[in-house]
Amino acid sequence: MGSMMLRPQNRFSTPRIGALLALLALLLSGCGQAAKLPPLAPDAVVLAFGDSLTFGTGATEEESYPSQLARVTGRRVVREGVPGEVSAAGLARLAAMLDEHQPRLLLLCHGGNDFLRRMPKDQAAANVRAMVRLAKSRGVEVLLIGTPEPGFSLSSAAFYAEIAKEFRIPYEGDALGRILSDATMKSDQVHPNAKGYRAMADSVAALLRKSGAI
Repeated sequence: MGSMMLRPQNRFSTPRIGALLALLALLLSGCGQAAKLPPLAPDAVVLAFGDSLTFGTGATEEESYPSQLARVTGRRVVREGVPGEVSAAGLARLAAMLDEHQPRLLLLCHGGNDFLRRMPKDQAAANVRAMVRLAKSRGVEVLLIGTPEPGFSLSSAAFYAEIAKEFRIPYEGDALGRILSDATMKSDQVHPNAKGYRAMADSVAALLRKSGAI
């Protein structure tokens, strides 16, 4: 009998490799998709909620980011920012503001004063998460805005992105750090000026368009 050479079996055939690559591409494309929001009706109320960054410290009321966002988007944006407020106080205040304004969308920008007062970061994270959960439980959509931690990089705390991923909500994590890194866009070390608030409004408006809200 002549000898017979045995070919090693190819465990990954061309069709199987193609299928695996297609699955990988699908998964990667899903990871890159922005969180979506339902379209905002022209008469929908948007609640901008937070601390001095929402109030507009460093500029006039008409120059605050909620006021400028209203002009950019053509939507009614209610400004409910309290200078100096920490996240625990924001959480205690939010329910009443939701009851009063009945918004379709909450723009949540909170936690900066916790950082400035060196309060525990996990406490700020828990309070922001609870605010998102409260709004969602009432059928209110949420867009989250990250607040930079004090320091050279002015990057937003990591927990904001984690919360946005957990609740699958749109997240703007770069705008405030970028604004506060530019001397021409800030009124002091922690607050934008009118130009900075316009840049903040433009960034939020861009995310609203990307998410399908406007």
